[in-house]
Amino acid sequence: GTIHLFRKSQRSLVGKLTHEFRLVAADRRSWKILLFGAINLICIGFLLMWCSSTNSIALTAYTYLTIFDLFSLVTCLISYWVMMKKPSPIYSFGFERFEVLAVFASTVLAQLGALFILKESAERFLEQPEIHTGRLLVGTFVALFFNLFTMLSIKNKPFAYVSEAASTSWLQEHVADLSRSICGIIPGLSSIFLPRMNPFVLIDIAGALALCITYMLIEINNYFAVDTASAIAIALMTFGTMYPMSVYSGKVLLQTTPPHVIGQLDKLLREVSTLDGVLEVRNEHFWTLGFGTLAGSVHVRIRRDANEQMVLAHVTNRLYTLVSTLTVQIFKDDWIRPTLSSVPIANNILNLSDHHVIPMPSLKAADNLNPVTSTPAKPSSPPPEFSFNTPGKNVSPVILLNTQTKPYGLGFNHGSAPYSSVLSQGLGIPGIGAAQGFRTGFANVPGRYGTNARGQPRP
Repeated sequence: GTIHLFRKSQRSLVGKLTHEFRLVAADRRSWKILLFGAINLICIGFLLMWCSSTNSIALTAYTYLTIFDLFSLVTCLISYWVMMKKPSPIYSFGFERFEVLAVFASTVLAQLGALFILKESAERFLEQPEIHTGRLLVGTFVALFFNLFTMLSIKNKPFAYVSEAASTSWLQEHVADLSRSICGIIPGLSSIFLPRMNPFVLIDIAGALALCITYMLIEINNYFAVDTASAIAIALMTFGTMYPMSVYSGKVLLQTTPPHVIGQLDKLLREVSTLDGVLEVRNEHFWTLGFGTLAGSVHVRIRRDANEQMVLAHVTNRLYTLVSTLTVQIFKDDWIRPTLSSVPIANNILNLSDHHVIPMPSLKAADNLNPVTSTPAKPSSPPPEFSFNTPGKNVSPVILLNTQTKPYGLGFNHGSAPYSSVLSQGLGIPGIGAAQGFRTGFANVPGRYGTNARGQPRP
């Protein structure tokens, strides 16, 4: 084969990750996140040691929230990396879906941790171990302080968007109901409690409150089963908080259309269909590319005399207010015109045996037909007053001879008669002539155009 002397060697997966990490670390905004990440690892190490010494599964469940904070910091780094990267031929829409995938993975891992806690708690109900409260309260406040400090100090754009866009959890709904009751008594607290509370701050406070209740009950009554009950409560709150976020980010990964923009999209498509030159808008597809970014494609059929660039500009201007990444395909109307074939007709087309022949109904006897007309004559009905030289619907055409029917109702025999017999029957009037008598049977009718009844020319 061909030997490439200066061919660039491909990097391994570790080398690519190291290169991208250096790209992110070069930005000063990421230094703060890296610092919080290092402190988080140290805090997780101490909390896991205290969980082992206290033998408390409730503190272990609360420590999983600190591990989730580490995942959120990694997601924030990925968000910075996405802003630095530009679209490539492989990723033509950019790298925004990486942060969606990071949010989805973080929330799913948090739910898996909650399921693990539920499984361990079910086993502890059968054999409840002794709980040591020496460092239980210390670990609770350390984890609470660090979680709140991380959530409030780091501006995590992906999780902030998901927490606002996703549906509310059952914990948020119950707290909202309680807040309305409190604000009804103390209206001054409405600015703090009535807005939608941050779900991460809410679960941190609720978990710390459950651990404080556990500490007091164990210290007072040595009721060790309350530790298992608190662990189940923290796991359920974690699962209920993370599940709506997983559903929302999962729908984004499945390229679904957000429900809250369907009405606006329908309105914009109706406006586009009424533009000058637009005949039809079809094959429209809109999906969420990233958090807050909507992509779409649409086909627009226009008139043959319309300006493509003008229609494209108007369509893009209407849809760009909602769809940031838009692909519009314009094609003109194509009329299908029938063309005459210049190819000679095949022999089998003229062959009647190759085609289906519709059988015609058999005609009645010849005596049922009127010899003058082609319509069947009924014995009880009078003969037709008029006859047309037109074949019937289901009767073969009859070619009439040079005959003429007599007027019906004048006392003559019915049937056809030649002109000679008409003249011999006395229709002519003496003094006018045979031709005059054949033309009319009245004496006072002028025999020439332009004369009056007395035969004198008109003035």
